[in-house]
Amino acid sequence: MQTERVDAVVIGAGVVGLAVARALARARREVIVLEAADAIGTETSSRNSEVIHAGIYYPTGSLKAGTCVAGRDALYRYCATHGVPHRRCGKIIVATDEGQAGELAAIARRAEANGAGALVPLTPEEVAAREPEVRCVAALWSPLTGIVDSHALMLAYQGDLEEAGGSIAFLAPVAGGAVGGDGVVLETGGDDAMRLACGLVVNCAGLHAQRVAAALAGFSPGKVPGTWYAKGNYYTLAARAPFSHLVYPVPEPGGLGVHVTLDMAGQARFGPDVEWIEGIDYTVDPRRADRFYAAVRRYWPGLPDGALQPGYSGIRPKLGPQGAPAGDFVVQGPADHGIPGLVNFFGIESPGLTASLPLARLACAALGVDPGPED
Repeated sequence: MQTERVDAVVIGAGVVGLAVARALARARREVIVLEAADAIGTETSSRNSEVIHAGIYYPTGSLKAGTCVAGRDALYRYCATHGVPHRRCGKIIVATDEGQAGELAAIARRAEANGAGALVPLTPEEVAAREPEVRCVAALWSPLTGIVDSHALMLAYQGDLEEAGGSIAFLAPVAGGAVGGDGVVLETGGDDAMRLACGLVVNCAGLHAQRVAAALAGFSPGKVPGTWYAKGNYYTLAARAPFSHLVYPVPEPGGLGVHVTLDMAGQARFGPDVEWIEGIDYTVDPRRADRFYAAVRRYWPGLPDGALQPGYSGIRPKLGPQGAPAGDFVVQGPADHGIPGLVNFFGIESPGLTASLPLARLACAALGVDPGPED
């Protein structure tokens, strides 16, 4: 197999991979994106809640918190200037009993410390004025939370990439490769197998990022974190939802609870119902919806029997097992592993979509590439 030399390769055409490739191409690097599937964003990027997160819940000072807040502002600007459908609809965080009400102040303090904007306290009457179907004892209003058409966003990133001279090779999974003092060599599978000697490589393979890194001969196994999969099941309403805003309960141990998100068409989605799985499986079991009814009726008592139907599922790449503290994003560059020209993204789950633009800039910084002015 002949070896071809390429300037920059991004592995994975999800929302973060496309943002990274776009940034490199706009920095005048010749970029090829290697995507195992036959289309962009077929896994985590197209199987999420499509929320533009304000940055409320993440540990203060974490990479998740910082890139979420920066990404939120950048994403609103980008969507407005590139015609990407989005809406700053806001989110109501509801306490359904007095025990939860005491937690709202702590949530508001963390949000302010993170730069998520001031959360506005709401009385039950003020909540009812905004969402007549919602019942609570107290609430917070997040005006900076929104929603976005994730596929339209990825298409916009792809368009920018291609306009700057970059390209995507579909059905081109990374089968292996090697690293050394001179950089990275990648080998692809598929019908048109290639061997590429790369000046720069950014591993944005999402659920498969650890497998890709481990397949590079000469890369230290100790630098590859473990892989765990948390599957979130979502269910939709059979009829149009009576909501105009996102509605989240006070977070529960291990997650944010069963909340309501909306898509750009106004369709409501309830979830996630989280299950830890060994392998990638997107099947949604209709019977798992049964446990949703009691949870949702704590804040929407009018949820009709039989109203929920299987929607979709998404899988988050976790860096620790069930019960472990939530891990931060890992952006692992040459300063961390000693391989020139290589960046690995590990554990890129929520809020990865919101954080995609600043994550792309972090990749450029780790590679010594000037991405130019911010979006």
